[in-house]
Amino acid sequence: MEKRRLSTAEIWTMSFGFLGIQMGFALQNANASRILQIFGADVHELSWFWIIAPLMGLIVQPIIGYYSDKTWGRFGRRKPFFFAGAILASIGLILMPQAEIFIALLPALWVGAGMLMIMDASFNIAMEPFRALVGDNLRTDQRTAGFSVQTALIGFGAVIGSLLPYTLTNYFGVSNKNEDGGVPYNLILSFIIGAIVLVGSVLISIFSTKEYSPEELAQFSDEKPISKKESSLFDVIDDFRQMPSTMRQLAFVQFFSWFGLFGMWVFTTPAIAHHIYGLPISDSKSDAYQTAGEWVGLLFGVYNLVSTFYAFALPYIAKQIGRKSTHAISLIIGGLGLISMYFMPNENWLILSMVGVGIAWASILSMPFAILAGSISPFKMGVYMGIFNFFVVLPQIVNALIGGPLVKYVYQDNAIYAIVTSGVSFIIAALLVTRVKDVDDVVKK
Repeated sequence: MEKRRLSTAEIWTMSFGFLGIQMGFALQNANASRILQIFGADVHELSWFWIIAPLMGLIVQPIIGYYSDKTWGRFGRRKPFFFAGAILASIGLILMPQAEIFIALLPALWVGAGMLMIMDASFNIAMEPFRALVGDNLRTDQRTAGFSVQTALIGFGAVIGSLLPYTLTNYFGVSNKNEDGGVPYNLILSFIIGAIVLVGSVLISIFSTKEYSPEELAQFSDEKPISKKESSLFDVIDDFRQMPSTMRQLAFVQFFSWFGLFGMWVFTTPAIAHHIYGLPISDSKSDAYQTAGEWVGLLFGVYNLVSTFYAFALPYIAKQIGRKSTHAISLIIGGLGLISMYFMPNENWLILSMVGVGIAWASILSMPFAILAGSISPFKMGVYMGIFNFFVVLPQIVNALIGGPLVKYVYQDNAIYAIVTSGVSFIIAALLVTRVKDVDDVVKK
């Protein structure tokens, strides 16, 4: 028996929650460093605050994956986790830029870091089951398209989130300043809007998508589902040891891909403010710094917009040359884009750099997951997607620990070199893709 072939509309609504998740994620990526600096964080400490994000992923995603594999009730298998994650993430989005309202209880920097932790944990709670749902509901020949649709929705959401502060100021007259020296008003409003869109988009997925029951999934596979009595959370350790060889090979690709991404997210704002705008590395409150921060949001919007359109092309490119070659070429283009930021004469030329980053980002969000889905059991889709996240978060933790000291002691406060390092990391990941065995890759002859 084979799974039902889903229509294009069904594939889109199934993953629509990613639009809101990534809108919130983009607001965080483009503005968290800026907000934390406004609250008093030193540029060399930024990567240490950002370590919260991968730590939450390391802890949360395998657990959520395990329990979503075992969950089946009146609300479904993955859906309860979508909803819980969306509610908690929306709370973090609303409160992080307004952390100063708690100053009577704790320093704003502490509260801001705490809200960052809540957001990251919650994004992980919501995100991992969406990945597993594609593996649950789609046939093998639709999986690349399914993950590409997720990438497109991620791109749409990220474009909206990245450009929202700039748009509110330049088109709706919302101030990008705060008379008290706090977080600008356009950022506060952007985060509130992001929270509303996050909850709304996840609800669309919940109400429009039907999940297969464990009994139905059993009909699509020769394997038998594992009963709750036969399993425990500690089985995750055994699953880690017994992961498929394809997953082990992809682990190295993921490490260098996400090491590079983390460096870009953390250091782009100080790098551009210092290298392009000529500001002191310690500047975090001048009007020129706020302008640089808004330009970074626009640049992040560019790479996400590019990723959205490139995501539509990925299934066709992969069909012609294979998923491995598609991913390797995309990573090389992204790596060259990051390295080129060092050589750009002004901020406008950085848009060209972001085109390359967008191509790599689209592939990173789809190709590894499409390759992985064909090599794992349908009854362990959730837990293995969660374990696979180890290789997303571990490189971020490594970068979080060493990134600040590298900028301070090795790069002599020139954060642009952290961006160049990220580009080199992408290219290493591209070379490692050639070692991966794609179980069900189909290349058109």
